[in-house]
Amino acid sequence: MQKPLLAMLIGSAMLTMNAQAADLLQVYQQALANDATYASARAALAAGQERTTQGRSQLMPTIGLGGSSTHTSGDFDTKGDKLFNPDRKLDSSNNRYALQLTQPLFRWDRWESYQQSKLSQAVSEAQFAQAQQDLIVRVSQAYFDVLTSQDALTSIQAQKTATTEQLASAKRNFEVGTQTITDTHEAQAAYDLVVAQEFAAQSDLEVKRAALQQIIGQPAGSLATLRTGVKIASPEPAAMEPWVSSAEQQNYGVVGAQLNVEIAKREITRQRAGHLPTLDLTASKGRDSTTAVGINKTNSIGVTWSVPIFSGFAVTSKVRESIALEDKARNDLEATRRAAAQGARQAYLGVNSGLAQVRALEAAEVSSKSALESNKLGYQVGVRINIDVLNAQRQLYSTQRDLSRARYETLMNGLRLKSAAGSLKEADLAPINALLQN
Repeated sequence: MQKPLLAMLIGSAMLTMNAQAADLLQVYQQALANDATYASARAALAAGQERTTQGRSQLMPTIGLGGSSTHTSGDFDTKGDKLFNPDRKLDSSNNRYALQLTQPLFRWDRWESYQQSKLSQAVSEAQFAQAQQDLIVRVSQAYFDVLTSQDALTSIQAQKTATTEQLASAKRNFEVGTQTITDTHEAQAAYDLVVAQEFAAQSDLEVKRAALQQIIGQPAGSLATLRTGVKIASPEPAAMEPWVSSAEQQNYGVVGAQLNVEIAKREITRQRAGHLPTLDLTASKGRDSTTAVGINKTNSIGVTWSVPIFSGFAVTSKVRESIALEDKARNDLEATRRAAAQGARQAYLGVNSGLAQVRALEAAEVSSKSALESNKLGYQVGVRINIDVLNAQRQLYSTQRDLSRARYETLMNGLRLKSAAGSLKEADLAPINALLQN
């Protein structure tokens, strides 16, 4: 009675584990909450959003309150007859404060700095959007890497079982004299090889699980797997050029580089403003209280101006530097645009070649299964030898591993394509998630 009960409990536990297998969207939500790289990008965004406020503050009035309080004491030495001019004691206090307001009226460099601050905030927003897309790609890649390793291990273990049966069959046939020792040695060699492959596959699976854990911040449990015989959709639109064009214009790396060019252009104007005069409105209210004199109150308002005449060629040098940096920013933009276009081309070709590869491997899997059955039957009737069956088994499991890997890589290329085009969103994970099963 105990053994059936134990088997029932184990089966129930396995069903519970499978029912709780995390799918791609759930793993992505864990990454949103725990990934350190994404958290860093979020903090960088919060910091970047303060730049506009800081730039605008240079155009707003500044108000300051200052003052001093001093006490002076000592002897006042008089000359002449001490009888008629005795020494006197000096003892006085002075309290002074002033409230001052300064409002910039014309400071072109500060205006350009304000415009740059708005562009810098936009750059930080583009960088965060890129970080969001990168997280989707990183999570999906780590997720499918685990599934790829699991499928490879499952295939190797199935191959090990089949090879074990073939080895046992070869030994039995040798014992009864229907086969030579060569068949046994071949089966043993195949078995030893698959055992070594199993150890390597187990190690690879642990490495891939550790990589996923690094992103989600906790050990990766059971994962939902790809359903058998799924059909992967082709990219829409079905032409390459729209994807490349979108990558050249909407890729977040390109957007950030375009903003950096605008910042560099503004920097040239800001540095040239070093030749321009400045004008400020100033107003102050003060109070000066002295023991000997009394209280003096002052109110003032006016403008202050300054005209730069010579600064040791510093302004001219900074302008030349800014022009060179603007040229650098333009070249960086062109390099980023070309890289985005190339990424879109590679991903698009990867999706389409992957789809063709999947179809070819599906057909190869059917053929490999038929070949294996034929070789098994031929081995039983004596027209095939043991090595033929082993080779057919090896071919079938190799084809199945390649098919599994091709499906995952095709799905990943679809995500990379949308990322290169700047259109990848969390909602794009939903169609892929629908292909998974617990």
